[in-house]
Amino acid sequence: MTHRSPDSLRSARWFAPDDLRSFGHRSRIMQMGYAPEDWAGKPVIAIVNTWSDINPCHGHFRQRVDDVKRGVLQAGGFPLELPAISLAEAFVKPTTMLYRNFLAMETEELLRSHPVDGAVLMGGCDKTTPGLLMGAISAGLPAIYLPAGPMLRGNHNGQVLGSGSDAWKLWDERRAGKLSTTEWIGVEAGIARSHGTCMTMGTAATMMGIAEAMGMTLPGASSIPAPDANHVRMAAECGRRIVGMVWEDLTPQRVLTRASFENAIAMAMAMGCSTNAVVHVIAMSRRAGCDVTLDDFDAASRTVPVLANIRPSGEKYLMEDFYYAGGLPALMNRLGNRLHLDALTVNGRTLGENIAQAKVFDDDVIRPLGNPLYAEGALAVLRGNIAPGGAVMKPSACAPRYLRHTGPALVFDDYATMKAAVEDEDLDVTADHIMVLRNAGPQGGPGMPEWGMLPIPAKLVKQGVRDMLRLSDARMSGTSYGACILHCSPEAYVGGPLALVRTGDLITVDVPARRIHLEVSDAELAERRAAWTPPPPRFERGYGWMFSRHILQADEGCDFDFLETTFGAPVAEPDIF
Repeated sequence: MTHRSPDSLRSARWFAPDDLRSFGHRSRIMQMGYAPEDWAGKPVIAIVNTWSDINPCHGHFRQRVDDVKRGVLQAGGFPLELPAISLAEAFVKPTTMLYRNFLAMETEELLRSHPVDGAVLMGGCDKTTPGLLMGAISAGLPAIYLPAGPMLRGNHNGQVLGSGSDAWKLWDERRAGKLSTTEWIGVEAGIARSHGTCMTMGTAATMMGIAEAMGMTLPGASSIPAPDANHVRMAAECGRRIVGMVWEDLTPQRVLTRASFENAIAMAMAMGCSTNAVVHVIAMSRRAGCDVTLDDFDAASRTVPVLANIRPSGEKYLMEDFYYAGGLPALMNRLGNRLHLDALTVNGRTLGENIAQAKVFDDDVIRPLGNPLYAEGALAVLRGNIAPGGAVMKPSACAPRYLRHTGPALVFDDYATMKAAVEDEDLDVTADHIMVLRNAGPQGGPGMPEWGMLPIPAKLVKQGVRDMLRLSDARMSGTSYGACILHCSPEAYVGGPLALVRTGDLITVDVPARRIHLEVSDAELAERRAAWTPPPPRFERGYGWMFSRHILQADEGCDFDFLETTFGAPVAEPDIF
């Protein structure tokens, strides 16, 4: 294995020359109490930390960063913490997806503009994983991802609760008058009992697992519960390993190949992934020059079974159980030669070498190939005249009767109108209707909020209805479930066919055939198209203005067009004068 010399370190451009500018760099870092022995001839490691006071998923990062620093120092590096936007999923409005690319830009420019040789990326809350990785891929420095890890199981009155998934179910019980205020407050206090991400197979758990499957984390890192002492040790090991990666010049460009992303997609299917994985993996792959498409996800969903019996696709287990059952290495071992085992990972070994000795300790949590949770169907990509660019759903999390269905549309142009209507006891709706929410996509939302799991109308809830077909250009939380068709592309706000649907129109959904069709003639649609007028812009200044002009559609990953690798020549190293 090759080993770089100290004078080839990127940071040496700032600290090594005998000139006035480098004098300024050295004197200012000595101003903070450091001495030349701290940095001279050593890799300078950026620790990009997405901790904040308002992000409970990353509540432990304030301490965990010290564990990373300990590892960097043990390996002979010089650690520097660089804070980045936290993207607290539960609190940022209208949606953290509006700011995923902001974090990607911030990460890329933090690494490019500072005197650093490699990076530890600390994330986990939904959009932080893709945001950090997208930025690091574009920056091109050696980087390793440190997943926040899931929180502990929820618990209320002896009942195990899962993030999001049980909240939606219990909220319907609350709406139906079956839960008292006292009981509801107890649920609020019990469903999230520690720091860490959602402990269902939501977007956070999915994306942390995908980062590991891509080869960007240490083996087994993605499923360690956040409060577990093993998480502390993993953080220190990330610090030690990144120093080695710098000496080896092991960059994302060497780790991430087409095979890496195919491994990520296969593992997403086996995990029973969040639908949000589609948007994020496409965006990351395009940054890495290894473009994947909706068709890659759909092909994998037909051949890779769902083996992780984790809510919401599963009925019983949570991420803590998944970790005790062997975690992601054990699940990958089960897939075996369905993966590209020769793919390189950040520890310098192949994926096959990393998982060779992994074992499953509970066959109900991580199912064998002969007894899958679902033989196929983690995701399905539907296309038709209403979604020529594609739409995504999660068949494994919806009632079987809706896999083939024709029903009348009940259309809403905005969330506020829909929210008020579903509480109306006189709403003209049946369980056979297909609820449609539009103008909730990348531009219309704005930011493609997680509004796609439309609430079941109250009159139907009281009749015992707990699922129905719902169609939108929005996303939904990875902890959600139900017959929700999402990411309809192109979105209604920019004139996609969803903008032309009217209440009462029949829509046919055929999941096995991967088809969604608006039963309206081409001539009628042409007349509606001619009468359609574009809505006013969402933003007239600021970041939102830039977002609106450069955001791509869902089937393209929702990156900014100017950030994609194919947009222009690589950015050069900064001048130092």
